[in-house]
Order: sequence, then structure tokens, then C-alpha cells
Amino acid sequence: MKSTDFKKIIKEAVREAIQEELKDILLEAVKSPKQVVRESYSPPAQSSQPAYAPPSIDFRSKYAEVLGETAMSFTSQDVQVPFRPQSSDPVNGNLGTGEVGMDQIMNLLNTK
Repeated sequence: MKSTDFKKIIKEAVREAIQEELKDILLEAVKSPKQVVRESYSPPAQSSQPAYAPPSIDFRSKYAEVLGETAMSFTSQDVQVPFRPQSSDPVNGNLGTGEVGMDQIMNLLNTK
């Protein structure tokens, strides 16, 4: 017997078994006593207060206060020596030449 013939026989046997089971289930459902199921849905009662209450603290103003204390704004007018970009190659270790004096750094920090 070839495998295709064997597969066909198995498929037919499985189909018949499933059909018999379905018949039994349907007959049992028809013969069982019937109960009326009533479903009702009532939406939950609306509460007087909203589900989300915003916090009493104004976080936006608190955050702005913190930024105002620590934020510094520098412009090109704060620099004493003009910037002259040079070629740099960080892969090979050349970050370019340049010097910044400690007095320049302190002047930038003290301008605020």
C-alpha cells in the first residue's frame, strides 16, 4: 500500500470520528432542558469627582524655578578670544591645538 492511499484512509477515518462526535454533542444540546438566560448590563454610576485629579503642586513652575537657578546662557559676546576652528582627527588622536586660560573660564562663569 502506498503512503498516499494510507493518508487518505486515515483522513476519512478521522473525518468520520469528528462527525460522530459533533452529532453526539448536537443531540445532547437539543435534548437537554432549556434555560432562559437573561443578561442585563447597567453602566457604573457616575461619581461626583473625576477619575483623575491633578496634583496640587504646580510642577511646571517648580521645574522652571530650578532651571532658572542653574541655567546659564552664553553667547559669542562672552568669549574674549575669537574662535578659529582647525582640523581635527579624533580617531588618530589629533584633537586640534588650542589653549584656554583659567581666567577665561572664570570670566565666563562669573558673567551671570
